[in-house]
Amino acid sequence: MSHRNFIWICLLPLVVVTAAFFLLPMAQLLAVGAGGSRGVSAYLAIITEPRYRATLINTVVLAAATTIATLVIATIAGLFLQRHRFPGRAVLIAMLTFPLAFPGVVVGFLIILLAGRQGLIGAITAAVTGEKVVFAYSIFGLFLGYLYFSIPRVILTVMAAVQKLDIGLEEAARSLGASPWAVQRDVVLPALGPAFVASGAIAFATAMGAFGTAFTLATNIDVLPMLIYTEFTLAANFAISAALSIGLGVIAWAILALARSMSGGAVAAAG
Repeated sequence: MSHRNFIWICLLPLVVVTAAFFLLPMAQLLAVGAGGSRGVSAYLAIITEPRYRATLINTVVLAAATTIATLVIATIAGLFLQRHRFPGRAVLIAMLTFPLAFPGVVVGFLIILLAGRQGLIGAITAAVTGEKVVFAYSIFGLFLGYLYFSIPRVILTVMAAVQKLDIGLEEAARSLGASPWAVQRDVVLPALGPAFVASGAIAFATAMGAFGTAFTLATNIDVLPMLIYTEFTLAANFAISAALSIGLGVIAWAILALARSMSGGAVAAAG
């Protein structure tokens, strides 16, 4: 067997899987989106229709806010956990990454237990002030849910990047009189830039497409995954739901592609 034939035989399973589970479904989705009464213009509905446009804005703003907050929290926690050893460190890391084992519905249920109508925060505020505070079903509740499952993904990336940093650069900066804050600002954070871009893109794309948490919590706010679900199941509007799905996928793909180009191709697919 020639070397070329061997390569083709090795690539055959990849070609079959790619065609069966990506190319053919995507082609069918494109066809369905363009096959409705609106035709190809259905793909512009996400921008031209006020309801769809408002939902897109809500989704992008929520995903961006989740990404920024996640990067701030995970960077501080990741730097501390990677640079310090203390009793209970392994348990703390396990607790911070434990949400990776939860589906979105469970995360939404946890937020309801915390800030729902019968939640812990509502019980405490009702006992203290006489007025129950409930925000699980608002954009802030959804933000907390997205934040909950985004932090583990980012903190693991940040910790791995911190572990690879050259400590000698920090020591050199200190020897030249740099303050601890200056070392972090001018040496550590710039060195972690590719990790921020990669993990931030994953957090953004994941928040854009998260369905389970939105399904549980998004009663007072529209986000694209829920809008696609309602158009498909309740309105039986297959063309619009397919077009919205393509629009959501294009936005998430564009963010990942941009991050991949900025970080030298180190961005993985969103989980």
